[in-house]
Amino acid sequence: MLQPEDQLTLEAKGITEEQLNAMLARFAKGFPYLTIIDAARPGKGITVLTPAQEEQARERWHKYLADGGDVCKFVPASGAASRMFKALFEFVDGDSDVAADGTPVAKLLADFDKLPFAADLDATCHTLYNTGARELIAAGKHKDVIAALIKPEGMNYGGLPKGLLKFHSYPAGSRTPLEEQLMEGAQTAATAGVVNLHFTVSAAHRTLFEEKLKAVLPETEKRTGVKFNVSLSEQKPSTDTVAANPDNTPFREDGKLLFRPGGHGALIDNLNDMEAAVVFIKNIDNVVPDSRREATVRYKEVIAGYMIELHDRIVEYLDILAAGNYNEAKLDEIFVFMRDKLSLRDPNFTKLDVTHRAVYLHDKLDRPLRVCGMVRNEGEPGGGPFIAVNPDGSASLQILESHQIDPQNAEYVEKMKSATHFNPVDLVCYIKDRHGNNYNLLEHTDPATGFISSKSSHGKELKALELPGLWNGAMSDWNTAFVEVPIDTFNPVKTVNDLLRPAHQS
Repeated sequence: MLQPEDQLTLEAKGITEEQLNAMLARFAKGFPYLTIIDAARPGKGITVLTPAQEEQARERWHKYLADGGDVCKFVPASGAASRMFKALFEFVDGDSDVAADGTPVAKLLADFDKLPFAADLDATCHTLYNTGARELIAAGKHKDVIAALIKPEGMNYGGLPKGLLKFHSYPAGSRTPLEEQLMEGAQTAATAGVVNLHFTVSAAHRTLFEEKLKAVLPETEKRTGVKFNVSLSEQKPSTDTVAANPDNTPFREDGKLLFRPGGHGALIDNLNDMEAAVVFIKNIDNVVPDSRREATVRYKEVIAGYMIELHDRIVEYLDILAAGNYNEAKLDEIFVFMRDKLSLRDPNFTKLDVTHRAVYLHDKLDRPLRVCGMVRNEGEPGGGPFIAVNPDGSASLQILESHQIDPQNAEYVEKMKSATHFNPVDLVCYIKDRHGNNYNLLEHTDPATGFISSKSSHGKELKALELPGLWNGAMSDWNTAFVEVPIDTFNPVKTVNDLLRPAHQS
């Protein structure tokens, strides 16, 4: 039973009682596993472009930009950096002052001078302990150095957003992922000398992002010769999800319903507010310094140009269908395009008469479009490319996480193991229709593709409801193509020691 205070909470968040009840019902009901046709692979759902096709795609992208193309970079940047420093927190909270040989902390301290924030950490140690970081390391006071890095009384790197940490060293100083995203945007998405970027941030860190942008934009514009139009947004309270007790009743703290952020799938609402036709999506931490960005720039242009080529054909076909200028052979041609280029499968198509085939094809083509870069799986985590069955009985390309696949189904588990590629969150999307109107992206999600996780709050166990992932179920009903891109376009920083990898050394 809802209490009067609950009603006020729901109103403040913009969540209806009906939505609340649906969330609670989902805890009891759970989420269904998806039906898998197969893992996508080269020649079977993953397109491998020839060098000539890559150049053709890049030329198409350059033409799109030269013609005044409408582009924005959309960068999820709300994540805190705490997970980057998990090993460091464990060390600081432990009993020893000296990091054991072979541990991540020992490796980090051994390569102290390679860290992009070494000068800042040295200065912080002088402030806190009246001696430098190198001297403390030599004296075996490792815990003091690590505490100076991650604790609030020091640099507070364990409490800051990942996008504002120093990642790369340059002669003129170090740069954050925020700045590297600006640089990448200048090289791949400038139209008429302007680059549009949008960062989703947490409310707690918004001011820090605004201050950093104010500090770095003038110099970055001078360095790149372009103007930056940067906007920020936060996850909407209306996308929060209620927590539940283990028995699926509402979880309360101090008598109040507990709501939690709905995961990155909540950002489909933020993406839905974008005005640009073409939107790049890339995680904040997948950046490299200037000297190592050639492959990143090239394959951003490749997947964007390939998407525009697909969009050109889709618009051509939609115009034909809308005008009724087709015969059975043309309808078959359109279906073959969707089968070969978008990996759509539907055995019921041939059972339809000509009129209903045309309606069907128009409905399938008139949707948001995305092209997703796929890299060879070399042990990195990430969503896998699969061909999965849709609610309407057709099958199409989907990026699936392991929780969406039934672990008790031996056939599906084997297919999951056979996947050769994974998605590094490298997407380019077309989110306007052929008339220039924005699609309502919320109409193209699959609500049945979320998941339930076990969490705790103040020592009490709870169930958390995660919305369909942004590039997973939130884009389930999009037209999709997977394109192979090289592994050197994927350089995430999951732990602080990743900054010592060659890809992050200037």
